[in-house]
Amino acid sequence: MWAAWWTVPPTRAPFRKPDAFEGGALTREEARRAAERAAGVSLTEIEDAWARAWSNLLLGKPPFSSLGASGDGGPRPAKPPQPSSVWDTLGLAPAATVAEIKRAYRQRALQAHPDRGGDAAAFRALHTAYESALRHRAKRPARK
Repeated sequence: MWAAWWTVPPTRAPFRKPDAFEGGALTREEARRAAERAAGVSLTEIEDAWARAWSNLLLGKPPFSSLGASGDGGPRPAKPPQPSSVWDTLGLAPAATVAEIKRAYRQRALQAHPDRGGDAAAFRALHTAYESALRHRAKRPARK
């Protein structure tokens, strides 16, 4: 797990690096304790978009791709999840095999994972769809 903390709320322009950040922790709380030790002060966790922005800077990318919807320099508001079926989320037909389900999940996970610039809510929805598809397939084997 990788996390970042600021002692005061950050702004988009100029983007200010976090006061503390920590990678390699097993839990969010472990990352926070290590970051507080490094910063020497108590830290407050803020929206994940700021940590992604810092991660983008470390990779040589701009912190944000564009201004937030309100134009105030804050993170973009989260999009409400779109209702869809498990199969639509994975991009598969309901008759997909276990191997096809796993392959589709791996491909989409590479794009949706927050560590690769994806949205955390979208990744959670993808993972939930993957688990549901596997449970469904276990109940009803695919027809040949």
